[in-house]
Amino acid sequence: MNTDTIETHGVVGAGGGGFPTAVKLATQVPIFIVNGAECEPLLHKDKELMRHQAEPMLRGLQVAMELVGAREAIIGIKNKYDDVMASLKPQLPTGVRILPLTDTYPSGDEFILVHDATGKVIPPGGLPKDVGTAVVNIETLINIGLDRPVTHKYLTVAGAVKAPVTLRVPVGLSLGEAIEAAGGATARPFAILLGGVMMARLASGPDEPITKTTGGIIVLPATHPLVLRHGAKYPQIARVGRSACDQCNFCTEMCPRYLIGHPIEPHKAMRALSFTEPPNPTIAGTLYCCECNLCSLYACPEDLDPKSVCVESKPIALKRGLVFKGNPEDVQPHPLADGRRVPTRRLMTRLGLNEFRNVGPLEERDFAPPRVVLPLKQHAGAPAEPTVRPGERVRMGDLVAQPAEGQLGAPIHASIDGTVRSVDGSVEIEK
Repeated sequence: MNTDTIETHGVVGAGGGGFPTAVKLATQVPIFIVNGAECEPLLHKDKELMRHQAEPMLRGLQVAMELVGAREAIIGIKNKYDDVMASLKPQLPTGVRILPLTDTYPSGDEFILVHDATGKVIPPGGLPKDVGTAVVNIETLINIGLDRPVTHKYLTVAGAVKAPVTLRVPVGLSLGEAIEAAGGATARPFAILLGGVMMARLASGPDEPITKTTGGIIVLPATHPLVLRHGAKYPQIARVGRSACDQCNFCTEMCPRYLIGHPIEPHKAMRALSFTEPPNPTIAGTLYCCECNLCSLYACPEDLDPKSVCVESKPIALKRGLVFKGNPEDVQPHPLADGRRVPTRRLMTRLGLNEFRNVGPLEERDFAPPRVVLPLKQHAGAPAEPTVRPGERVRMGDLVAQPAEGQLGAPIHASIDGTVRSVDGSVEIEK
């Protein structure tokens, strides 16, 4: 298999970023890192896939290693999953080993994972290849190993549902149908967080379609603090931050990227709120916020939102050229970095999630939805352009959209047999 095949199959980063995998594998590095950390609370997809889908995952890993020329591969798995590591070890090919990771957040951040695996720090604004590595997550490798168009998605449905579960569903299935497969919501009214509780976004509602990057569906009561936090608008965030920030620096001292030596200091971005409107973009380092949300949802004693302040400043900082200009060799981790890792159990308590069952077993279900909706933008880069018209018959795996010539993106394929009903920002297929 080559990168052209991977591109044709529409394989993208299934962990949330959606970056086209063929592009990522079009490089040469000595070390390949498999991200199986899945550090967001309540999510269990990657652990379940390593337990039940090891064969296609390892097949995809060998393909990926050959493409990038890696002589070594490291699979990062949380050290609490003894059974997963024990079942994988006898199946590992030569040159592949397991790295037990602490049960902390955000151990799955690729910058943190690369440092844990190699001791090297990716430069600010850099990529894993800058330190001789490539990082791909579990489901992405499975999609490579299956050697067919990506038509289905694995995800965990958790939170306020009757039976938390990990499922394989057709891309384009509605969130509501996946929630019903988990026994339905146990809260009324409820809201839906997509991806995970820390870096989530609020779904528009149960009719929103599942995409190639939907790794988690977290159902919460509509009044849960996390729902309110993720739904806050920036003018309110800035106004409250300007009036209530007590100028401690906990947000910076707990920042994972600050702790690996990157020039990011959220407390200075918060300080700037008191002097300028919009936030002062001259605060060096806001550009290197990884948006993990630890500063806002864990570290801040006032429940403020430094992450959003940093994010708001990013485009202005980039426009003004406020990028890291130092020597990458001078970037060194904080001496107390290991002691400031945030245990997942403590994080769940802080977020008010202990009332929900922290399980997500993989269960095989047959989904036969009457229709699916395939957004043309479900990957990094430009939206795909439709290759079908209303009224056309398609079968599962048929191409329905592809990137424009020269544009970064990924092809999209039908996830059910049916008839194209509409093409307008998405391709709707009716069974």
